[in-house]
Amino acid sequence: MLGKLFGRSAGSAEHPHALPAPRRQRGGVYKLEALGDARVLALVEAARARDWAAVKTALAPFDLGREQAVLGQLSVVDGVEEWILKAADEDKGDDELRATALLISGARHISWGWDARTSARAVDVSREQWQTFYERLNIAEEHLLEAAELRPDWVTPWRQLLTSGRGMSLDDHVQDARLAAGLRRDPLNLDIHLEWVSHLQPRWGGKPGEALEFAQKAFAAAPDGHRLGCVVAMARIEEWVESDHRDCLQDPRIRTELREAAERSILHHAYERSLGWQGDYNIFAMALALAGSSTASNVFRELEGVYTEWPWVFMSDPQKAYSRLRKAF
Repeated sequence: MLGKLFGRSAGSAEHPHALPAPRRQRGGVYKLEALGDARVLALVEAARARDWAAVKTALAPFDLGREQAVLGQLSVVDGVEEWILKAADEDKGDDELRATALLISGARHISWGWDARTSARAVDVSREQWQTFYERLNIAEEHLLEAAELRPDWVTPWRQLLTSGRGMSLDDHVQDARLAAGLRRDPLNLDIHLEWVSHLQPRWGGKPGEALEFAQKAFAAAPDGHRLGCVVAMARIEEWVESDHRDCLQDPRIRTELREAAERSILHHAYERSLGWQGDYNIFAMALALAGSSTASNVFRELEGVYTEWPWVFMSDPQKAYSRLRKAF
């Protein structure tokens, strides 16, 4: 099981850094922790301990300038914003370490900002919450822009800046420029595309259908086996989130589109199960299940009960929703 779960391809040895699955599972379902990788867990634990030296050591196998999934794990560590820049100041003259600390701090301030705003509708967010939200996003912008200047080859600062810009409702020309900057560095970057799908939603000022059109065009230009197929699945999930009708994806045309996208991306023989691949599968699992596609069973089977918070956060009880839909297929 572990080989399949944590990225082993057919005929290869078990992933040497795979975390063991929890012994006790609720309904055979459990949340993926630290991307299922012992090295990521060591990194997160070092950050929780506020140990900059240990963080630097644990970062050695990773490239935060490109690995959004690993950066995401650090962005949710409570308190990291309080110490990381001060600790990095000890490495005077090391621009890469300074950029790394700024990147982590920026991503953390975005996550921390959304904690203050919450997931409530805009009209239900208090003035105090908005003020805290903007204060934290302003700091994130400052840190991320400096990180991008220090390391112009990195793509993750631009991915994060798209999120902070969306939260702050920056002008379209600013967001367009940030999107272009990210795509120049990595034209097929899934995380950039997923963030832009969110940006194009009506609740953020976009027009109905814009996100789906963007997703379809992007995936059409990707090679077979590329994870960019997830952007089509996510666009359909966002369509479901925006709709007042819970069965809005129950359409034969949509089922066919999602099945074909899955078969040309995550279910294609050329797809590589890199670190965090379970997130790709969870996006398709949710989209296919909401559409009523039998292909969902193939995806759930490969996951073997592992779920990731995203995109199930759109459900009131993510784990329960995952379990319910998994059983239905």
